[in-house]
Amino acid sequence: MLDEPLGLTVHSLPLPQDAAEADSRRTVSGRVKMLLVLAVCAAPVIASYLTYYVVHPQNARSYGTLVQPRDVPASLAQLKGQWLLVSVAGGACDPACENNLYIQRQLRESLGREKDRVDWVWLVDDAAPIRPELQAALSQATVQRVDAQQLAQWFEPEGGHSLHEHLYLVDPMGRWMMRFPAAGDREVDTSKAKNIKRDIDRLLRASASWDLPGR
Repeated sequence: MLDEPLGLTVHSLPLPQDAAEADSRRTVSGRVKMLLVLAVCAAPVIASYLTYYVVHPQNARSYGTLVQPRDVPASLAQLKGQWLLVSVAGGACDPACENNLYIQRQLRESLGREKDRVDWVWLVDDAAPIRPELQAALSQATVQRVDAQQLAQWFEPEGGHSLHEHLYLVDPMGRWMMRFPAAGDREVDTSKAKNIKRDIDRLLRASASWDLPGR
């Protein structure tokens, strides 16, 4: 067998700047894809808020007062993940407090199959004990003691009223977003409950694509 010269093919090595440019393009492409994924995931949330805050038809005016959302205090972070219908009162729970609790319970029950997306919450802002006979009626409620100063950083009453007079609506991300008019006697409040329910129904529909029952 004849010896033949060994053939070699010489390939040029990539320039460092070319490799850097290719890495940069891959990085930019990856970031764009990530942003697109985030945008798709956030779209339902953004759409529901735009529906309620921006595309808000005059003939569907809310009964409650929309407020600049405020994040839940750190001590109440465990309440996130559900819509919350909230009342505030001392542990002695005067007749106005009992009325609010009654309205909260009735409103939640009136939501039918959607009620598992809403918790009714009583925030107790003092150290007074809760009467045993009242505790039995709170079996489906979330009751938590919270420092009054912390609550004042989250909720704000209408001018001339106290925190105890209102019901408040909090979204699943822990943001207070709506305050309902101050309570009166039970008969008047019961007639107003349908207006509160209309607001809650509208928000539940707007958030149906991204909010699920349970935390």
